[in-house]
Amino acid sequence: MLEVRDVDLHYGAAIALRKVSITAEIGAVTCLLGRNGVGKTSLLRAVVGAHPVSAGRIFWDGKDITGLPIYERARRGIAWVPQGRDIFPLLSVRENLETGFAVLPRSERRVPEEIFALFPVLKTMLRRRGGDLSGGQQQQLAIARALVTKPRLLVLDEPTEGIQPSIIKDIGRVIALLRGRADMAILLVEQYFDFARDLAQTIAVMDRGDIVLAGRREELVEADVRRLLSV
Repeated sequence: MLEVRDVDLHYGAAIALRKVSITAEIGAVTCLLGRNGVGKTSLLRAVVGAHPVSAGRIFWDGKDITGLPIYERARRGIAWVPQGRDIFPLLSVRENLETGFAVLPRSERRVPEEIFALFPVLKTMLRRRGGDLSGGQQQQLAIARALVTKPRLLVLDEPTEGIQPSIIKDIGRVIALLRGRADMAILLVEQYFDFARDLAQTIAVMDRGDIVLAGRREELVEADVRRLLSV
């Protein structure tokens, strides 16, 4: 399980997170909701090691990883799909997928066929450059690249942003399938409640660097969540 305990995070003198605590369990989707600029991405950056925390601790599999660099967290099974996707535009789809090999032992450095079962369009585009793909195809490639690393914690930052509805449905289907395998935790940042409601077991809502509402999906009042997202 991922456990974030009382984390503060600063950018210079500006505070982005204040005493934030959250957990994400294996076999479940935890969704972090909130308007733009409330600290959602900052929390993900803290979890994956892309930005140091100012206070608090982060635990993964019962071990304190607060001081570990991003590549060590990747080796421990934490994969990040950042906002904006960050694929390599001049590399082919196959080469983009193979960048996920970096955290794997040599004996495991192959792209599983399951990747193409989840994202069939990628199999037809293996030689195409990443930069030539549509935004939705690039998002699928970014998620597939993360899955190549065989993660036990998959961190997704707004995977539906700027994506056409048909691919949003495909991405939702993939997240549901991964959840059903019950071998990884999924921490998902979203702005859209409807997408989160259909996938998440646990929902947390952020505002101004704090988590202001959290609980099991069935325990939360939908009107309260929507109110916090629309203010």
